[in-house]
Amino acid sequence: MTMDLFSQSQNANGLVGSETGAVQEIPLVDGELTLHTNGFSNQEADDYFIQLQESLAWTQEKISMYGKTHNVPRLSAWYGDDSVPYTYSGITAYGLPWTESLQAIKARVEQLASAHFNSVLANLYRDGSDSVSWHADDESELGPAPVIASVSLGQERTFQLKHKFDKTLKTNVLLPHGSILIMRGATQQHWLHQIAKSRRAMSPRINLTFRLVDKRLAEASAKR
Repeated sequence: MTMDLFSQSQNANGLVGSETGAVQEIPLVDGELTLHTNGFSNQEADDYFIQLQESLAWTQEKISMYGKTHNVPRLSAWYGDDSVPYTYSGITAYGLPWTESLQAIKARVEQLASAHFNSVLANLYRDGSDSVSWHADDESELGPAPVIASVSLGQERTFQLKHKFDKTLKTNVLLPHGSILIMRGATQQHWLHQIAKSRRAMSPRINLTFRLVDKRLAEASAKR
């Protein structure tokens, strides 16, 4: 399948959005972003959304902050090769065996990213109240310049980025149903990203972030 490359466009709200092509290189100081707006056809995206929503082992994780325990504002599930562990925000998860749907999605993502992944973090945003706060995927077990591929299924949400060191550098990217956003190079070293809460009525969204985790370093991190 041939992908058409087109230049960045922004709407009146400063959101980077798709035009008529399928691949968008998003200019980013100190990083590399590529958005495949049609990584999956509408039918494929619809089918995968239903399959994943019904079949993944969704968990309501908890996080401790300032001496109090809170529910993480989304559901999550971790899958990967050989029960590979992953520790983030004080939570350690051990990879469940790949499902057929996740394997099929991974194959498409690896082809577009020209990269290999051994794990995926799935997040289910149930409505506009679900979110993920500012962070970078910069854990040591991901390496100094990881390739992170993020699949979006369901409700379109805004992916916000801000530079870690230059507070004037910010950008927002719309992530449509069936899209694949690929972050590579120094992106995680220099940028934070989030999906903010929204007061607008929002239907569910599933996000899959594929990673290549160094299992040896991940196991050491899980033991700390």
